[in-house]
Parts: sequence; C-alpha cells; structure tokens
Amino acid sequence: MGASTSSEPKISAEQQEAENVASSTGALPILQKAFSKFASSETNAIPLENLQQCFGFGREGRSYTTENAIDSFPVILDHLGSSLVDQFFISDKGGINWFEFVKGYNKCCARVSASILLNMLVRVFIDVTKRANLSVNLEFESVDADCKVNGYFLPRHVLLLLSTCWVMTWDCGNLKKKGNVSVPDLSHLVLSAVTSCVEDKGGFDVWDCDVSSLEVQIPVGKFITWVIGTVPCLPDCLRQYVHARLQLAVIDGDELASSNSSSVGEISSTTACHDILTQGRAWAISITQRSSINEEISRAFISSDTGMNDNLIYRSSTHGRGLNRFWSHVEGYKGPLLILVAASSGNDHEGNSAIKKWVLGALTNQGLENKDIFYGTTGCLYSLSPVFHVFQPSGKEKNFVYSHLHPTGRAYQPHPKPVGIAFGGTPGNERIFIDEDFSKVTIRHHAVDKTYQSGSLFPDQGFLPTEARISEVEAWGLGGKAAKEVQKSYKKREDLFTEQRRKVDLKTFGNWEDSPEKMMMDMVSDPNAVRREDR
Repeated sequence: MGASTSSEPKISAEQQEAENVASSTGALPILQKAFSKFASSETNAIPLENLQQCFGFGREGRSYTTENAIDSFPVILDHLGSSLVDQFFISDKGGINWFEFVKGYNKCCARVSASILLNMLVRVFIDVTKRANLSVNLEFESVDADCKVNGYFLPRHVLLLLSTCWVMTWDCGNLKKKGNVSVPDLSHLVLSAVTSCVEDKGGFDVWDCDVSSLEVQIPVGKFITWVIGTVPCLPDCLRQYVHARLQLAVIDGDELASSNSSSVGEISSTTACHDILTQGRAWAISITQRSSINEEISRAFISSDTGMNDNLIYRSSTHGRGLNRFWSHVEGYKGPLLILVAASSGNDHEGNSAIKKWVLGALTNQGLENKDIFYGTTGCLYSLSPVFHVFQPSGKEKNFVYSHLHPTGRAYQPHPKPVGIAFGGTPGNERIFIDEDFSKVTIRHHAVDKTYQSGSLFPDQGFLPTEARISEVEAWGLGGKAAKEVQKSYKKREDLFTEQRRKVDLKTFGNWEDSPEKMMMDMVSDPNAVRREDR
C-alpha cells in the first residue's frame, strides 16, 4: 500500500478488503500513484480541492451552443467535480485519507450491478442539478446504494443527463488532447425515452418537436427500465470518467494542470456532417453494446472526427449506387459491419409535409457472404431517426442477414431467389429488404420476423408493408485494424487472380492450322465437306 509507512500500525481488515477489491479491478497501482501525487506530505491525505479539480470539467474561456441548447448545462459541468467527490469520497479535517480514497473509488468503479451503477449516476445528476439551482423532481428514499428513487424526469432533464454522459465519454477518449467539445444532437435518444415511458404523450409530433420544450413527465422507474433495456452501457460513462481522470493524473507530471488540459477547447455545436452516422447516433449505438464494438465506435466516432472516414467502407453517393458497387467495397471484410439506410416515405402529391424521412441500421457481427439463404450468428436492428430504438435477437430464429447477388454460371433458374440485402423475416417476407439498385427499401411488420425483437422501425409504421425511397446507404467497418488488413490481403489476392486470368499464352496460338478453333470453324462453315485423314 503506497500511502503507509513501516511506523504505522497493521492494516485493518476493512482496509485490506478495500485494497483487494481495487486490486481485482487492476486499479490499485494507479490509485497508489495518484494518492502519492495528490496527498499532502503534512497530513498524508488528499486535500478536497485537489480531488475536485481532478474530476472537474472546467470551462475557462469557453462558450456552449448546440441544437438542443439548455442554458444550465455549462453550469452543471462546473459542479461535476465537486459533486463526484462529495458523492463517493468521505473527507475529514485533514482531507481524504488512503482508506477513504480506495473505498470511494470502489464505490463507483468496482464491479457492481447495472442497477446500482445507474442509481449512482442518478444520484450524481440530482446533486449536480441542485448545485446548479435547477428544479428536478427526483428524490431517493435513503442513502443506501440500492434504494428506490421516486419522482419523474422532464425531457429537458433527460437531455441534460445524456449530454453530461456524452461529455464524460468524450473526455475519456480525449486524454491529453486539445480541441473543441462538440455535443451532438441527442434528441433521438430523448424521444426514445419519452415514447417508451410515457403513456399520455400529449399529442406531440415526433417528426417535428423540440425535446427541450416538451412538458411530459417520465416516471423515474420507467426511465431506469428504459436505460437497462435500451442503453445498458450508459452508466458505464461514470465509472470510465473517474478512472480516466485518475489515470491522467498518474501519466502527467502536474496533475492539476493536466486535469485542466484534458478539457481545453470550446464546447460548441456539432459541425456540419453529411454522414448518416453522426456522432450522436454512433454514441447511441455504442451504449447498446457490451463488446469490442463499443470500444471501436468510441475510438473512431467519439474521440475525434479524424478516425471516422477510416471506418467508412461504402457510401452510395460517393462510390455509386447498386448492389454490385456495394459488394466491391464490402467483399472480404470479415469483421462487424454497420449498414445504414436513410429513406423517405410518403406521397409526393400531398406536399413535402407528407414525406417522412427516417434512418434505419443493421449491425452484423461478421462480414457479408453471397448466399441465397439467410445466415449469421447474431446481430441487431436499429431505428436511428427520428426516434432511437434497438431490436436485439429474440433467440427464436437465426435469419439475421441475407445478401444475394446475381448468380454466375447459371443460364436459367426456375425459381430465382431475390437479389438484394435483407435482415430478419423469411424469404419473400423479409423485415427489411434493400433492392439490388439501392433505390427502394421495403419494411414489413415485426409479425413476419422471429429473429429480432418486435417493435416499429419508424414511427407510425402500421401493419402493411412500406416501400420507401432510399436517399443514402452507408457501410461502416467496426472490426478494427485486423479486419482491414484481412480485407486488404483478400483484395490483393483477388487482383492477382484477375491479372493472371487476363494473361494470354501466345504459344497456344502459334499455329492456326493445327488449332482446335480452326477445326471447329471449318466444321461450322461446311459440315458436309469430305475430309481426308492426314497420315
């Protein structure tokens, strides 16, 4: 234990247990180094203000604007550090001693259930909103970690909570990096919570509404159920943020200066982006997955904008429409693929107001194959805009993905299989079917699909099949560098085979008179001609 000396008494059983818990997570060396840097030599304890600065998200010289602007959000960030310290660390007159430091870390970063971790996140949110003089109708029944919370959220409070989680996630991926903090549009997640938790929605239009001005009440119990069922990784941002800030203090020489340097820049609105997969949508997908996909999305889409195009495999407006163009870019990629479709449905004769635009997504845990049957081991469907929903595997069937090109080498098929890409359902009754020209997508009711969970893929879907016009298709690779290298090797091998097939052996055409081709031509020209065998 890095904080004790030989003159101190024997370690208590409680302290030993706390150190064992921290050691099981692999964080004990980091805690020892962080404590030695933060602690005062006189008191052998961490001054309260030092730890508050470590966890604080300062905004000196910053401004805050975004599409879903809430004026109180910068104030919430100002109080984040002090709220985290007060919630998890107990201080005496000299500061926070080693035992309380380890115990406080274990409270939020040790292995605990998802419900307890979510309770901690809500506690921090309640505390930080009170410090910012916001009125939030939430209250815990006791101080126990697993006690019940009563009250309700308003949509703007959900937006504040999600924005705070976004900033913590962004900060974890931008240690020692400078740049602007762009809080993306998270209205699709807020609308997901509202539509899932509120029975009487007040008649608002999900296609056109300002989530920050909605006045519907979201019961906190239903909100917690929504988080666990839809975005189960959301509470992890709290654990990751605390660990990342302590890790930064260990890496940098000056812990207080480094804690501010990780937050330099300006909190601003999101930059204009023509991708279907915006940062807000990418983050929403990432917090539904407890796998390497979560880490890959965070690395490429949340930490910075520079890595986003590295993961883009195909975009119809750039690489050309159609299944053949699509296949030439995704063939050989053996890692997880995220395929997105932006489409619009409605009647052109009714005016633009009748046309509804929405975005769907499908995540496969393996590359695509040219098959005339369904295949796959797992996957997810996503409704990304205007309302976010995730549809996990149901476990009843395994018709995860269907990707079939025109067959080669067959002149006639009595019962040809459909050419296109599909997800869920059965052949001829696919839940999502993209035609080979990438001009139309057909969406069917979840009743035809036993592979993915039930639910509407876009608002007001209805029971009848819906044909929509495709405006854009994207494919993003989430398999990391290994999958890219495998695809690169595959393409090199295919290019080599193609080049070899193009080469002509001139020796076979050295003597036309002796060639089989001339004999066949002669027979076709005059099949009745008398031919004498050459001896």
